[in-house]
Amino acid sequence: MNLKEDAMLEKVDLTKKISKEEYKAKMPQMEIELGRLQRECRELKIPVMIVFEGFGASGKGVQIGKLIQSMDPRGFQVFPIKAETEDERMHPFLWRFWTKTPEAGRIAIFDGSWYRKVLIDRFEKRTREKEIETAFHSIEAFEKQLTDGGTILVKLLLDIDQKEQKKRFEKLLEKKETAWRVSQGDRERNAKYSEYAAMMEEVLYRSDTKSAPWTVIEATDRRFATVKIYMTVIHALAEAVEAVQRRRMEEQAIKAAEQVSGQQEAAEIMRQAGGELEMLQSSVLSRADLTLAYGKEEYEKRLKKLQKKIEKLHGEVYRRRIPVVIGFEGWDAGGKGGAIKRLTEKMDPRGYVVNPTAAPTEVEKAHHYLWRFWKAMPKDGHIAIFDRTWYGRVMVERIEGFSTAGEWQRAYQEINDMEKDLYDAGAVVLKFWMQIDKDEQERRFKERQQNPEKQWKITEEDWRNREKWDLYEAAVNEMLLRTSTEYAPWIVVEGNDKYYARIKVLETVVNALERRLKEK
Repeated sequence: MNLKEDAMLEKVDLTKKISKEEYKAKMPQMEIELGRLQRECRELKIPVMIVFEGFGASGKGVQIGKLIQSMDPRGFQVFPIKAETEDERMHPFLWRFWTKTPEAGRIAIFDGSWYRKVLIDRFEKRTREKEIETAFHSIEAFEKQLTDGGTILVKLLLDIDQKEQKKRFEKLLEKKETAWRVSQGDRERNAKYSEYAAMMEEVLYRSDTKSAPWTVIEATDRRFATVKIYMTVIHALAEAVEAVQRRRMEEQAIKAAEQVSGQQEAAEIMRQAGGELEMLQSSVLSRADLTLAYGKEEYEKRLKKLQKKIEKLHGEVYRRRIPVVIGFEGWDAGGKGGAIKRLTEKMDPRGYVVNPTAAPTEVEKAHHYLWRFWKAMPKDGHIAIFDRTWYGRVMVERIEGFSTAGEWQRAYQEINDMEKDLYDAGAVVLKFWMQIDKDEQERRFKERQQNPEKQWKITEEDWRNREKWDLYEAAVNEMLLRTSTEYAPWIVVEGNDKYYARIKVLETVVNALERRLKEK
């Protein structure tokens, strides 16, 4: 990487200006156009994120104020990004930004952003140099997930030189009413302007992508900066509106075709995979020895011992601030609920949350599909347990046609990236697939139907899903292959015998927590 050769900031002409007359001539029409595009984005359900980054005193606050004057205030929210709060520090780096991503049709404006970690925090040594590569990878994945999911991401970097910055700081410091806006950090970054500019140059170089490009705003002249910001945002929104309108013309036909082809593809995964991959896919679930079992006496003895360990380990995890994420997937009636109950029975209820994942609500459907899971991620020292997970994207949504082929195919990498973010934040991440055979499932379904206290657990949909067993099995095999990683492994639990399944889950959790505590 040769930042000197590709330097973007060095090529910026900071002397650019616009006259007052030209400014007054241009702005009224652009203000009308921006208001119109905001309404169209709302109608077309297009989420928009606008990021303001740049040097201190470059006018980010002023320019945000000018931009939103043309917008309906009911359709946007401004997020000032400062140093992390204590609660934010106790979550993964991107948690506070995922929770602020807008629902479809709304606009989120960021005064500062996730780039703080590789700019101000890096300059002030809060981000260690060994964390920089991980941070850039997380940022790249985050932005790709959002833009692939339909979010329009506009990134603006306001640029002024060292002399202009110092002059603006001095003007602010002259008055008591404005002096508070200049921090000691601002002064240090001005004194070491070249060092900080080099960090900013690296940000531009490494994160200027086709789907989320940077626009450098020459901010010495505020009128010029305002006009360029308006033009940039208008252009991005107009392109998005045009693209969505074009897609809508063919949407129904495409959706119908994908529902059919998606099921056909799922049925033919084994054949299409070919050679070695086909052999692996057919063997992931088939390797499970479903004859494994424990007698009741042995089960109760092991259960008691393991639950005592978990009770102790839970306290240690809290004391040493280690977050834990545990996901449960599996066949209907596969034993997820029973395993979760035994896992949590001796835990302190203040230190864990079980998140049952149902079909997404209207609000959840209006966000990126990972949004609702990021919201539920635990802070340091706490445990989040998911009864069904983000893997619905590559199973039920794939088989039932609720997501397009493109959406579920790219979800494997999106999920791996999310789980890597959790791991990099110090979390223990475990994923259990509760495996039973088709005959055992049928036996459990009938048992539930005949038991008045369990009838609520069985629905017509459960029976319908059995008819697609082979499709789901192929999808699960592919999921296990593509998303079992060293940092977030899948554990296939032999579940025909509930006693054996519960003990394996508890043993796996105990072993994982003990290993993690030894490492920390």
